Amino acid sequence: MKGIILAGGSGTRLHPLTLAVSKQLLPVYDTPMVYHPLSVLMLAGIRDVLLISTPHDLPGFQRLLGDGTRYGMNITYAEQAEPNGLAEAFVIGADHVGDDTSALVLGDNLFHGSNFSDLLHECIGGIGPDADGCVLFGYPVRDPENYGVGEADEHGRLISLEEKPAQPRSNRAITGLYFYDDRVCEIAKDLKPSDRGELEITDVNRVYLEQGRARLVDLGRGFAWLDTGTHDALLGAGQYMQVLEHRQGIRVACLEEVALRMGYIDADACYALGAQLAKSAYGKYVMDVATSLGAVPNGGR
Repeated sequence: MKGIILAGGSGTRLHPLTLAVSKQLLPVYDTPMVYHPLSVLMLAGIRDVLLISTPHDLPGFQRLLGDGTRYGMNITYAEQAEPNGLAEAFVIGADHVGDDTSALVLGDNLFHGSNFSDLLHECIGGIGPDADGCVLFGYPVRDPENYGVGEADEHGRLISLEEKPAQPRSNRAITGLYFYDDRVCEIAKDLKPSDRGELEITDVNRVYLEQGRARLVDLGRGFAWLDTGTHDALLGAGQYMQVLEHRQGIRVACLEEVALRMGYIDADACYALGAQLAKSAYGKYVMDVATSLGAVPNGGR
């Protein structure tokens, strides 16, 4: 499965913070926001990732993440010159996806929950020619009228999809994480732009819905899905991560730790990455994790 992170847009709701820097490069407490969607793809076992952003912002992501080698990943980059809709990610990323299945995650969406990696692998296993071709993730919200909303039957099959409905049929908001079979790029290519002139991801999902090949997985209780589109939401997400880290002594979306635990790099390589950041609490955490999992500091010297 190939991964795509869509990290474009101008972040106008976060002005003036985003006048000079991409929203997805802003900090969520002590990590860059883009670490969160990238860690989701890594937890799903995806190692080949395309990051799409604006021509102005791409160099910042490249400086931060490089080609992904240090995490045992392959990260490439592509431009989205204008915010022409989420589904354009599959037009821009068609060569990247090829004939493979794919996962799209939005660069400003944060996920956290117990056994999340197991859930992701289970959902990926349901993608194929003889199974549901699309998996969406729903999250209960108090104000579903402000979201795209999905309704599923007792078997988890998607039966309705509405965009900001006046009278929602469920309280399950569609999150910014999507799994698709190998037909999604063709579907996106054939879309007609909406009244806003954009290729809408909801229209892609409706194709799968109409074909009876869409599933809705409920994240529900025990999971956190955080958007970061406003100043209050960004602050709240940072406070959530701060509380978790201080109370439990863990770090959410620590790429080095995820890469180590997923087997993408070994403990010594992880320790070396932490040592490069040793003056920060983040770097010391990475070194401690690596040591606890078998790293030999300084080669045993």
